[in-house]
Amino acid sequence: MPTPEHSASATPAWIITGPTSGIGRRTALELAEHGIVVLVGRDPNKLEEVEAEINARAGGHAISVVCDFSDITSVRRAAAQIVALGLPLAGMLNNAGIMPNRADRTPQGWDLAYTTNHLGPFALTETLIPHLPDHANVIFTCSGVEDPERKPAVTAGFRGARYISAEASARGEWQPGGSSKPGFDAYATSKQGNLATVLSFARETPRLRFIAVEPGFNPGTGLGRDANPALRFLAKYVLAPLAPLIKYWSTPKRAARLLAGVLTSQPHPSGVYYDENGKPMLGSAQVRDPAFSDRVVAETRALLAQVPSDTR
Repeated sequence: MPTPEHSASATPAWIITGPTSGIGRRTALELAEHGIVVLVGRDPNKLEEVEAEINARAGGHAISVVCDFSDITSVRRAAAQIVALGLPLAGMLNNAGIMPNRADRTPQGWDLAYTTNHLGPFALTETLIPHLPDHANVIFTCSGVEDPERKPAVTAGFRGARYISAEASARGEWQPGGSSKPGFDAYATSKQGNLATVLSFARETPRLRFIAVEPGFNPGTGLGRDANPALRFLAKYVLAPLAPLIKYWSTPKRAARLLAGVLTSQPHPSGVYYDENGKPMLGSAQVRDPAFSDRVVAETRALLAQVPSDTR
């Protein structure tokens, strides 16, 4: 791994997960203006498309790494591949995420949304931390729906994160009194896991900058790909054009500029949480309690330790 001194004089490499659609794709294209882009996603064909688009640009350079975030073994393998590239890593953006409208399971039997959104990104980040240079930015795309006091989220049907424990979340079990809409509790709890990771990691590893970003509600992105066709049509062609006019809403183009700008600029205070306008915001009272966020991280580590290492 290049030393920070070597990296400063070489072309920086930026890791982005979930780069094949919506906010992630646009952010990857923005990052191409700042150096090498390491594209990490589950669909090799879509990765190839984005890679080709970036490499076709003057000075563009992208490299793809296939990774299924619902499979911890795949995540660990992808992290090893990224390290083996020997690139001067400069920072990473955990953007991959899903919001299924039903309770799905991974082949291992874990809740699909919680694993994909929290456990997978956690495992990737923790593995890569030793290979990131001092002062690198590590961003997690978060969501205000984890906060039960956030009125727009409540109006939409969310009831905040319903965390019991990491093991309970992996089983798809949530605190009572949650949302009546399938998938909402899993999504909100997984996004609280992202934010808890940022806050706890910021205390644990002060040499890096851990940052959370709420990109705003972006109707029509790939996040809602499991919605029925009528709702997807409504989101893309009716709601999306209205997004710039509505508070807490945004567009993939605007969100991408925010995410790429935060990732590639310095300095930022570690542990900060930015809203869709790039201004500091607060998470839920629960996640702001250091004892709680540290417990989420400790329980996540213990759960992931149960997954056997890949011996291949």
